[in-house]
Amino acid sequence: QVQLVESGGGLVQAGGSLRLSCAASGRTFSSYNMGWFRQAPGKEREFVAAISRSGGDTYYADSAKGRFTISRDNAKNTVYLQMNSLKPEDTAVYYCAASPRTPFIGSSALYDYWGQGTQVTVSS
Repeated sequence: QVQLVESGGGLVQAGGSLRLSCAASGRTFSSYNMGWFRQAPGKEREFVAAISRSGGDTYYADSAKGRFTISRDNAKNTVYLQMNSLKPEDTAVYYCAASPRTPFIGSSALYDYWGQGTQVTVSS
């Protein structure tokens, strides 16, 4: 089992940046593909970005391409989401998740373990 704890959320003005972190404990972190999802009030949870076990492959939702960067440090058991040029529509609770599967892109159903989420609020 994997325990995930997100941090780094907060309130930021439009155009600003935030870096989310997700610390993992439990079974071997490097054996999991990792993803970031978000859920805004009244909306379904949606895929944001994902990264393969080694970090060699990354994937992004269209809304995140060019603005967000996912990375991981397997020595620190941590995955990151660098978010730049933030927009009010990025406001949501952001969750990190771990998947033992391949493929692992897009669907939250592919992920077995979830963090508690961290709130990101972007003001206009």
